[in-house]
Amino acid sequence: MDIIIRNVCLEDGSPLQDVAVKDGKIADIAPEIVATAGREINAGGRVLIPGLVESHLHLEKAFIMDRRPNRSGTLWEAIDITKELKPTFTREDILERSQRVIRQVVRFGTTHIRAHAEFDPSQGFTGFDAICDLREQYKGIIDIQVVAFPQEGIFKVPGTQEMMVEAMKKGADVVGGIPYNDLNKEEHIDFVFELAREFGKDIDLHQDFKDDHDEDTCIEYLARKTIKEGYEGRVSCGHVTSLGAAHPEKLKDIIKLIADAGISIMSLPMTDLHLGARKDEYNVRRTLTPIRALRDGGVNMCLATNNIRNAFTPYGTGDLLQVGMLAIPAAHLGGADDQATVMDMLTVNPARAIGLKDYGLAKGNSADMVLLDTKSATSAVIDLPERLFVIKGGRIVAQSIRETLLSF
Repeated sequence: MDIIIRNVCLEDGSPLQDVAVKDGKIADIAPEIVATAGREINAGGRVLIPGLVESHLHLEKAFIMDRRPNRSGTLWEAIDITKELKPTFTREDILERSQRVIRQVVRFGTTHIRAHAEFDPSQGFTGFDAICDLREQYKGIIDIQVVAFPQEGIFKVPGTQEMMVEAMKKGADVVGGIPYNDLNKEEHIDFVFELAREFGKDIDLHQDFKDDHDEDTCIEYLARKTIKEGYEGRVSCGHVTSLGAAHPEKLKDIIKLIADAGISIMSLPMTDLHLGARKDEYNVRRTLTPIRALRDGGVNMCLATNNIRNAFTPYGTGDLLQVGMLAIPAAHLGGADDQATVMDMLTVNPARAIGLKDYGLAKGNSADMVLLDTKSATSAVIDLPERLFVIKGGRIVAQSIRETLLSF
């Protein structure tokens, strides 16, 4: 064997297990593996989880908050600031900031990223091309899916429609979109589906990012379109904060439609809590998508970072466990039964959303896993434990200085 991690906790109350890794795969999981390995780690009852999955992240916009701050804290000022700054981004600048994010998230135990890479006529493909290059550069350390993302809209800015096609030809993994920032939301969605069908790709949209649920929202149109096109299980949406303001009876019907369409929802609490409800003068809303109701209605719920230290989100480190910790009080996930579902929103649920096929702690799957410095699987999020070892494809890609206490 290449690596054996002995005496790991996979589930509270269950016997400790040994996990063996060979040729990048999980070769065995058993109470006692008699084989030996080139590297053996005694976990001493600490928790082992599958690699964290970052299902919605903007790499090329990270760490720019000092260049022009968002004074109002609103979404629309964030969009305007970013639109102004993007043409000033050089390839070298984008690579430096994006690599900083990648290095951080790897240390925090993230093994997969779905990155929304922007382009438009004012900046060209500078950012998009840089993220595609990083996808190749960091293979074996972290897997990066690239989403073709038209932040300024597709039809609102002349030339973007053609750039969407070119982005797919350049090798985008996923067709992105942002219906709420375009002239006609349904036309925007229709075009995204046409492109996805043409190139055989999945879809990931920034959807209904607003405080109110009214005639301007289009999640129902999207869900019906998904079913009509036979795209169940191949569509994801970030934000969808408008659902937080939907009437309970209306919400129940919409959740059933989303579940029937197999649409995954990525809640982005760091951004959504920061930008939402800016016009509320009292009893200020949380402006999150209704995570518990969606989860209970059978929707594949995920938690993700979105942005790190820019006009949209002026804080964050890329640590997904911090995102999970924030969601617990913000979305009323602190009850014992609710809290137990949060880790899945950072691991197996986003893995399903972005289409990972050999993910998870099971024999034969890719050896993507993280050893946490906690002995309670139930408390693994709220403990915010140190990541002792991060293993990607059977290779140790990050380790804590405490690892010397565990090796033998």
